[in-house]
Amino acid sequence: MQKIRKGDEVKVLAGKDKGKTGKVLQVIDGAKKVVVEGVNLVKKTVKANPQRGIDGGFNSQEAPIDISNVAWFDSKTQKAGKVGFKIADGKKVRYLKSNGHLIDA
Repeated sequence: MQKIRKGDEVKVLAGKDKGKTGKVLQVIDGAKKVVVEGVNLVKKTVKANPQRGIDGGFNSQEAPIDISNVAWFDSKTQKAGKVGFKIADGKKVRYLKSNGHLIDA
């Protein structure tokens, strides 16, 4: 079970986008990286293909960021915090360590 999952709201702790928040679009397990919406944007060159109707130029897209550089973001308290696991009602759930609120309730 992972502490950060697809669809979670996270805050960036380090890097060029430090302080930004966004939604996790993808979690890459093997590399321990996440792709966050609107964070770590890179320019990718695209070659024109008139047969497919694709214009050439530069496209912006999100690049993966290391999972250690993000923290789960609580929109109610507007703070980022550490995530832990505990057993509640017979199943394993995530909770916020700072205040004990359940994430997977």
